[in-house]
Amino acid sequence: MHPGRRALLAAPALLARPARAQAWPTRPIRLIVPYAAGGGTDLLARALGEALRPALAQPVVVENRAGGAGVIGSELVARAEPDGHTLMAVVSTHVANRYFLASLPYDPLKDFTPVALLTRNTMMLVTGTGQPYGDLRAMLDFARRNPGRVGTGSTEALSSFVGQELARRAGVEMPDVQYRSGGQLMNDIVAGHLPVGWTSTASVMPHMQTGRVRLLAASTATRTPFFPDAATAQEQGIAEFDLSGWVGLYGPAGLPEGVAQTLFAALTRAFADATLQQRFTAMGIEPTLQPAAGLAAAAQREDRLWAAAAAAGTIKKEQ
Repeated sequence: MHPGRRALLAAPALLARPARAQAWPTRPIRLIVPYAAGGGTDLLARALGEALRPALAQPVVVENRAGGAGVIGSELVARAEPDGHTLMAVVSTHVANRYFLASLPYDPLKDFTPVALLTRNTMMLVTGTGQPYGDLRAMLDFARRNPGRVGTGSTEALSSFVGQELARRAGVEMPDVQYRSGGQLMNDIVAGHLPVGWTSTASVMPHMQTGRVRLLAASTATRTPFFPDAATAQEQGIAEFDLSGWVGLYGPAGLPEGVAQTLFAALTRAFADATLQQRFTAMGIEPTLQPAAGLAAAAQREDRLWAAAAAAGTIKKEQ
């Protein structure tokens, strides 16, 4: 066959081949943290950004866009181009906001692409050693005999809900006492001004060496590795009590699957690094890396939990 004819016959096949996908990333990645600098999610994001640098061709730049219970930063990501260059690290209350806030400028499930579940946030029920109860059962018995006298400290929607859900399931009256931060809550626990409180492992850790803090229960189905001697509420008779927070990594809706897979592979390598593991431990962070399906399942479970609480009147939406 004449070479020219052979080239003409091959041309349609060449044209039919799909164009090669553009490499990602092609510029720095913006990792939006919709909370203030210095908080747990911010510290996690910055540690993770540094750990991802060797696996990606571009740096990960953390941007704090705090305000509106995380809404301001989340809206920015929801409206971003879904090309993988704008991502978001967000806590589980990202889902709960639809049941607490009067309105949202986005759908927390439909307007974002789940990339990975990053961490689990176990809540710990803590008390001071000067309080008259040594374990969860004794505390609940005391609260049952003294209705309304055992206030439960909380710092945000999750810890507040955990406290009220425990009281509801145990059939006791325990008023919610809200604090601005876990540090303030723990100071009042240590000083004996607050009977009990639910807060994160990260908030509890600095106080455990004082000898003035006692752990009554963990909120999750399994014990936290940070406090392996602290029994869960389930182990102490509160059936199916499994409430925890998490941090998830999202992109805008429509994020290409190839980008999400490449990013998860980089995350897998980063999470295996001993230096990052040590940083997580020092910050009281429980790494729980799962792919997109794991984050989607966690968000859907969260949505069902808060929907049931709203239907039961346990929580109220702001007006």
